[in-house]
Amino acid sequence: MRIVIAYNAFVNKIDSANSDFISEIAVQEEVQTVHQAALNLGFDAHCYAVSELKKTIQDIYGTAPDVIFNLCEGFQGAARFEMHLAALWELMHIPYTGNSPMTLGLAQDKILTKRILESRKIYTPAYQVFKQIPEKIMLEFPLIAKPAQEDASLGIDAHAVVYTMSQLVQSIEKLLEKYHQPILVERYIPGREFNISLMGNPPKVLAISEIDFSSIPETEPRITSYEAKWLPDHPLYQKTPALCPTQIPYDLKGRLEDVAIQVYTVLGGRDYGRVDTRMDSEGRIYVLEFNPNPDISADAGFSKAIRAAGLKYKDFIGEVVQIAMNRNNHG
Repeated sequence: MRIVIAYNAFVNKIDSANSDFISEIAVQEEVQTVHQAALNLGFDAHCYAVSELKKTIQDIYGTAPDVIFNLCEGFQGAARFEMHLAALWELMHIPYTGNSPMTLGLAQDKILTKRILESRKIYTPAYQVFKQIPEKIMLEFPLIAKPAQEDASLGIDAHAVVYTMSQLVQSIEKLLEKYHQPILVERYIPGREFNISLMGNPPKVLAISEIDFSSIPETEPRITSYEAKWLPDHPLYQKTPALCPTQIPYDLKGRLEDVAIQVYTVLGGRDYGRVDTRMDSEGRIYVLEFNPNPDISADAGFSKAIRAAGLKYKDFIGEVVQIAMNRNNHG
């Protein structure tokens, strides 16, 4: 079986003043991990960096893969085009792994995702959206501001939680200038943070991971910022390890699994995905976002969930490829 592992070419220049490129570099590590697993399964596997549309179409048709393992998280440096690459594989009638263009687009648009969750009475933090600097806000502080159409925690730094109107204005101004898109302002939910990894159609929960905030003083905001996710040398990365699987009571485990499956289902998730949640002091579970096609590099949280579920990594890759093939064979 011939497999092309497609991913977005690295186009951003390395800038010591801007660490956002780190998450883009991480895609290359993910590609290498998937490639090695595919080779171990006996597949004729090739890696392909998507950079220019016409050339991509010619090259993919020339390679004639049986399946595309879709690791594209954008196009030419723009995350908003992630859904378009999945749509391209559909237009080319080539089976591909992971979530559909519709689901990728919904998850990318955090505002639309929240509206859908609200329509199903799934808790999500109260929010407002701003396209310019606000003069007032209806929400109660503390708040957290983030770009409305980015992923990988882009725009969420260690100072993302704000406590006053002047801090909020400063944060929104900085984000608008950098990301040129609407800014989502949410009520900050103090409490525990759980990440629920799922796979399959219908979905099954692999494992529940919890961010260990015990090393961060209670007087400081406990969040998984960009630094905590992507910068191993940063203190926040070292102080926020993920416990997978987390040891929690059976009833809480059941509630988290139920919420995750609801989110996965209502947003049309397929193959694999992760639901990120916070739980407040009264036990209410709030959905922060759905991450379709999450990072599956060797040290990523999803890979830890694969191992916690008793699966071998290469078997997970093989199962995802088989799901894609079966989907194509059944239309």
